[in-house]
Amino acid sequence: MSLINTSIKPFKAQAFKQGKFIEVTDADTKGKWAVFFFYPADFTFVCPTELGDVADHYAELQRLDVEVYSVSTDTHFTHKAWHDSSETIGKIQYTMIGDPTGTISRNFEVMRGSEGLADRGTFVVDPDGVIQAMEVTAEGIGRNAVDLLRRIKAAQYVRAHPGEVCPAKWEEGEKTLAPSLHLVGKI
Repeated sequence: MSLINTSIKPFKAQAFKQGKFIEVTDADTKGKWAVFFFYPADFTFVCPTELGDVADHYAELQRLDVEVYSVSTDTHFTHKAWHDSSETIGKIQYTMIGDPTGTISRNFEVMRGSEGLADRGTFVVDPDGVIQAMEVTAEGIGRNAVDLLRRIKAAQYVRAHPGEVCPAKWEEGEKTLAPSLHLVGKI
């Protein structure tokens, strides 16, 4: 079953953010755009490159009123240790959620049950808590924050402009489409 257009499920978890341990719940995500960025494990290889890429674009995500929640099945203590020991992870300012029980990973259907690890999954959630975009890749395939930004901008545009859609490769400021009988067979 696709998670697109479904509401995120309730959760409560411990997290590490900007030198502090905090509690995060699904209620914290309401009212603004959110990205849930799942990855297999701290202290690995592809994961820090992805998390660092998102960190490099965090200021732009914040300008778009988007909060980022990275999630792995590690604990919030492990996130702190990784943050303190890695130059790449040390630049992260967004929330790093610990999901040692796998509850959140299962809620988003990215849990590898036999391994206790999450797949690489990215979910764009609107201010109402509804999943608008998702991407799941195999463990060896890293994601790209620039494309994530493009998808967020498209989702925000479509939400703000009912009746319009963003075509392939759409970039902010480019033409959109207004689906109608007139367009059928003309594209």
